[in-house]
Amino acid sequence: MTDGNSGHGADIARRGLLAAAGGAFAIGSSQAQAQMPDASQAISDELALRRIVALVDMAVDARDWPAARAWFAEMARVDFSTLAGGEPTTVPADALVASWAGNLRGDKTSLHIRGETLVDIAGESATLRSNGYAWNRKPGGPDGDLWEVWGQYVHELVRTPQGWRIVGFAFRALYQRGSAWVRDTPGA
Repeated sequence: MTDGNSGHGADIARRGLLAAAGGAFAIGSSQAQAQMPDASQAISDELALRRIVALVDMAVDARDWPAARAWFAEMARVDFSTLAGGEPTTVPADALVASWAGNLRGDKTSLHIRGETLVDIAGESATLRSNGYAWNRKPGGPDGDLWEVWGQYVHELVRTPQGWRIVGFAFRALYQRGSAWVRDTPGA
């Protein structure tokens, strides 16, 4: 008797998941057996990559700046031009996180949500694309205390000896509403 999580049925389900991740091949074939380690690594990498970008979002909203910084390489290409103007640039990750800390402090709060994430892994680099939503609140604004934005995130990561690290971060705003004062005014 099995509990549904072990035995022949679970093995078939596991192989089916690996087949879906690693390309089409027949379950039980010698080709499938040869490709399973690569497919397992791809699944492991994808889960790790998704987790990293989620952990950054959660660290920012919790104002845990060391945790947010931990997932970046020393330098990062950033592009927030659809929010703040300017051009994409490369900055020290310490400066990027410090700018977030300077803006999101005191009475200013945020919530970042991503969904529909597509992960492309090419050797030692990866790109994650996802739809995103961010909410910021700061009491006392002349035209309201909320600002919201919807758009698309692009995270670029590379595998380092310490694990995957973010080397590129972009947000392409598609729609925003609410008080620009909330967006632009640091918390007190």
